[in-house]
Amino acid sequence: MNKRELGEFYENKAADYLTEHGCVILKRNYTTKIGEIDLICKDGDTIVFVEVKYRRTADFGEGMEAVDIRKIRKMYRTAEIYVAKTQEQDCHYRFDCVSFLDHETKWLKNVIWGDEFGF
Repeated sequence: MNKRELGEFYENKAADYLTEHGCVILKRNYTTKIGEIDLICKDGDTIVFVEVKYRRTADFGEGMEAVDIRKIRKMYRTAEIYVAKTQEQDCHYRFDCVSFLDHETKWLKNVIWGDEFGF
């Protein structure tokens, strides 16, 4: 599998995992000129923006550790565009990460905060 196929495989796996845990997938690979959000789903009354990360080993840290400040800013800005376009402003919002380390799946909730951007 090439890098793109591997990414798509784990994004699909994350979508299945979230669905099994009661979420409804709203968008996959939501892309704007600013950035991309791997998955957008609804968890109860909360819109969740999800970054999906895969690591074969923990030699260089777990998946969430690869989300740097530049990626976080892009996620916030992309989420702002999504909220403005869908007009879902009266919802709660959350930024999560679904991380795969070999065969282990972790769903990390509230991994980054949106308060400084008005979420």
